[in-house]
Amino acid sequence: MSSSKTLSRKQILLSIALAGLIGEIAFELYAWLVSPILFDVVLQPSNLVIALTAKLTGVQMSKTLAFPIHFLIGSLGFGLFVYATRLVMPARVWLTGTISGLILWFVAQGMLAPFIGRSFMMDFGTYTQSSFVGHVGMTLLMAHLLAAFLSYFETKSGIAHPLAQATAVPGQQ
Repeated sequence: MSSSKTLSRKQILLSIALAGLIGEIAFELYAWLVSPILFDVVLQPSNLVIALTAKLTGVQMSKTLAFPIHFLIGSLGFGLFVYATRLVMPARVWLTGTISGLILWFVAQGMLAPFIGRSFMMDFGTYTQSSFVGHVGMTLLMAHLLAAFLSYFETKSGIAHPLAQATAVPGQQ
């Protein structure tokens, strides 16, 4: 695990945003292209945004508005959640990604779906199974990308190898 405490806030936020954006794009590609092949179902989490908005505010939202809202939540919110999981549970990258994905999957299918009137975990049907693959796959990718981006910034800043930098002979770096 890298030492995020020595990186600037800008470097950390950029790492979170990039990892989140790439992870969310991968999730959407999976949801629309791969899930129908594997599970015969298209994942449409924007429907959850529509239902939650209607239940909480009484406002009926269009898919045109719900999709970018979900995309922002997925890229920035989930990226931040993976980073927070990394801080709370400094473990191997794959474990951080897996735990993050399991939690997000459970929140979506086990808590939010029943809140809007669907059954718990949507009866563990194909939608829930595909959602599991999508959430865990997305957060695994985000965790690996986050580690790579943070490591890049550490190396670029000389944080990754402070002893080598401190003992380097000027002019021979």
